[in-house]
Amino acid sequence: MTRADALLALRHDLANISELDLQDDPGQLLRCSRDAYDYSPVLSPKLAGARAQLVSRPQSVAAVEQLAAACTKHGVPLTVRGAGTGNYGQCVPLEGGVVMLTTGLQRIRKFDPVTGIVTVEPGCQMSQLDQELRRHHRELRLLPSTWRSATVGGFVAGGSGGIGSIRWGFLRDPGHLLGLEVVPMTTDAHCHQLNEVEAEALNHSYGTNGIITALTLSTAPAVNWHQVCIDCMDWADAVAVLLACGRSAVSLQLATALEASVLERLPGWSGPAKGHHRLLLLVAPDGIASLKRLAAHAGADLQDLGPEDFNAGNGLRELSWNHTTLHMRASEPGWTYLQMLLPQPELPAMQALRDHWGDDLLWHLELVKQQGSVRVAALPLVRWRGAALLEQLMDDCRAHGAVVFNPHVITVEDGGLGVVDGDQVSAKQRFDPDGLMNPGKLRGWLERAQNS
Repeated sequence: MTRADALLALRHDLANISELDLQDDPGQLLRCSRDAYDYSPVLSPKLAGARAQLVSRPQSVAAVEQLAAACTKHGVPLTVRGAGTGNYGQCVPLEGGVVMLTTGLQRIRKFDPVTGIVTVEPGCQMSQLDQELRRHHRELRLLPSTWRSATVGGFVAGGSGGIGSIRWGFLRDPGHLLGLEVVPMTTDAHCHQLNEVEAEALNHSYGTNGIITALTLSTAPAVNWHQVCIDCMDWADAVAVLLACGRSAVSLQLATALEASVLERLPGWSGPAKGHHRLLLLVAPDGIASLKRLAAHAGADLQDLGPEDFNAGNGLRELSWNHTTLHMRASEPGWTYLQMLLPQPELPAMQALRDHWGDDLLWHLELVKQQGSVRVAALPLVRWRGAALLEQLMDDCRAHGAVVFNPHVITVEDGGLGVVDGDQVSAKQRFDPDGLMNPGKLRGWLERAQNS
């Protein structure tokens, strides 16, 4: 049976299920086959031609089960998509087929006011969930800089960390994802409840090994975070103050450092650059005095912008993590980026790379907690001069001790440590034995198929 025949048979089987909301408008197919992969000039030509042939927006778990069963019966690939805010083509359908939008599944199913544990459907926007949690004096632990539009399921399936990583580490650290409800790609598809251990294999797996229909997450007590900027004349001083803030006894939710050359290219609402390097911090109110002391000791200028106001437009959150890349590219499209964990001490490696690459490499740093220790993650802006030079730069970063997480690759593994996760492959065998879910994105599965 050809793909066209399979799609006709699929549509015939699903025609009377109103809760599936099937669409094949060309404009919708194009929109739902893209994410923010254009951050990468390597991925852009590889993914530009990928198109879904059908889009579905199921309104219930039962509808998801019917869609999964029909796709399996007819051998049609299925790719799950949230808001499409990812940067690596996580939700791009490499082999066409059906793109399933999760935005019809957005209920907050359960909240425990004693523990703060919440169970939520994958299409719920993170901003809406966080707003609801704050009514109960709780907040999400980790958020991407796209938190206003990103969905919970998309963040867990396609993300790794972000705002909050200075306190809470990364999504795959034990204690964040406490369980999942998942629908398999089988002809008798019905949802399974996974505990914390079983759920780990579906965390940051690009939706390659099960359709997530609900997530159980830990939350944190809400804090009235203040927005603080610290300006430094010298980059070494900026890095030293950043580390001092991160290693202090002050509660931080965000700790970002931007070189002056990056700051100059940010939107006007971010404030004047003044030729300084700038730290962007979200700090608990009781820590502001301590940050003032650390800034004064370094001869730096601190400005307290007051508490976050989520109803007043953009804030420091929208200047951090990959929003920095977004703004830089909006100013000058000829830039891309890298992601890495810097070696300790950080400055020698950064200086050596600057000496070699000059102003083709501009520093953007984020403090994170990795295995309990404060570390410096870098998302440097890189002037695009071709794939060969980008590879040379990544090799140079590795030679100076950085761990590079390559954002210019398609598979889960190659964007991480490059190592196949056997648990992810086993989960795919369990929940997607025919390999129909987001095919082409899990290298361990591809290698398994080649060797079988």
